Amino acid sequence: MGRIPRITVVLIALGLLAVPAAALGKGYRYGVASGEVTDTTARVWTRSPDVGRGKLILATDKQLNHVVHKQKVFATEHNDQTIQRVLDGLDPATDYFFRFCDRNGPCSEVGRFSTAPAPDDDVPVSFGYSGDMSAQPESKGDPPFFGHFLAVKAMREEGNDFNINLGDTIYSDPEVPGAPTALTVSQKWGMYKQNLGEANLRKLRASASLYSHWDDHEFINDFSMDENGEEIYKNGKRAFRDYAPVSYTKDMGLYRTARWGQNLELFFLDERSFRSAKASANGVCDNPDTNEPDLAPTAPPAVRTAFAALIPSLTQPVSQACKDELNDPSRTLLGEDQFDRFLNDVESSTATWKVVVNETPIQQFYGLPYDRWEGYAHERIALLQALDSADVENLAFITTDTHANFVNTVRERTLNNDVAPANATAGTPPINTNYMDFVTGPVGTKTFFEEIDDQTGAAGNGGTLATLFFKPQPPNGVGMACAQGDQFSFAEVNASSDELTISYKDENGDTVQDVSGGNCGPYTLANNP
Repeated sequence: MGRIPRITVVLIALGLLAVPAAALGKGYRYGVASGEVTDTTARVWTRSPDVGRGKLILATDKQLNHVVHKQKVFATEHNDQTIQRVLDGLDPATDYFFRFCDRNGPCSEVGRFSTAPAPDDDVPVSFGYSGDMSAQPESKGDPPFFGHFLAVKAMREEGNDFNINLGDTIYSDPEVPGAPTALTVSQKWGMYKQNLGEANLRKLRASASLYSHWDDHEFINDFSMDENGEEIYKNGKRAFRDYAPVSYTKDMGLYRTARWGQNLELFFLDERSFRSAKASANGVCDNPDTNEPDLAPTAPPAVRTAFAALIPSLTQPVSQACKDELNDPSRTLLGEDQFDRFLNDVESSTATWKVVVNETPIQQFYGLPYDRWEGYAHERIALLQALDSADVENLAFITTDTHANFVNTVRERTLNNDVAPANATAGTPPINTNYMDFVTGPVGTKTFFEEIDDQTGAAGNGGTLATLFFKPQPPNGVGMACAQGDQFSFAEVNASSDELTISYKDENGDTVQDVSGGNCGPYTLANNP
């Protein structure tokens, strides 16, 4: 639409002061949002109360006295009355405020976003991230089964430059007893509206720009197109794009980058659109005792034996066919084109800090690896080795998905005699890289410890696993700096020219407590120019 002229317009001249105060926000039940913000562009969103014409107003003050742009918008049934517009020609490092108004007078609340600093501006940047949230009640009229998204309330109170909603932004298949699975577009629309019924999420979206990213539950649990089909992908993609202000391309899916001044560049990996089927597909990795995928197929025999008292099925050997499938070099999580594009982008980045927005953990912890990077072992090693060969410094992975707070060094291999692909570096583990993986969440769904307890059939096994295996350093465990799998949470990131700091916070805004009782962080990475 070209560069927005910077003109000051009095609201009376626009006829906007005639809108009664009581009408502001009326009908706009799902609020407003902004996303995909750069130094000169932003994408803004709302859901109109009516099909038909409306208008969008952009200003540099909350009272909308200094209007810099206005345009007509149109809501259709095809997109469930959601509206998105890309604004360009914005000024870097500037606060903007926006509102949508219906043709009949009611207007939305005012949303706010800040554009990114120019790429060469050496300024500190802060953001929060988390994911995994469902507002599903157990019965109609009940409150959400997993609470009112207090973690995003605490995140909003940090006053960040922007935030990231990193995956499982709805649960098409809620972890709530008796809840139906949303498969159609309209059913998934309903899930998004259900989540946006929570004031804490609406306020977060209105308060600052929010990069939205999917994982599996926007589609269905552990989704891959090879296993679950193209229709579920198309339905999930359409509903997500209607309710999140995001950019998408057929060739790259949700992969994109975002530069925030000299000190930060984000790289969003799409780990659903192009992945191969999981190694566990078609029962290849089923344990004969449970007839379900083996819980630790890549773990060393000694580890399986040590934990057999907690998980008796670990006494059964893992089939060679399962091991071969996990390490098959033809299997991919990213797809060849995205893999190459990401490497090219990150190698050429001049930002001080390269932060990879990663849907599934890339650190190694051996349990149920199928849906994570560990389940695509050859490509995982290839990526880590390519980053190392290119001397990519000051890179960190940020992740959700696992419903836990896990912090660890990313290693090619952690324990001796594990199941490793042929391209793994030779030598005695641990074989470290220069990178860290920072996993956080969830906002509101079943926690990791609860899931482990369910799968093993005994309360407390999740905490026991963390204490006996996740925390001890190799060779006795995987050596996590933080292993807390039972707190709703988010992570707060601060990037400057000197350091990258990641702070783990619970839903009250307090520091997450490790399973061992100490604090999880803050964790500081020093600039290695």
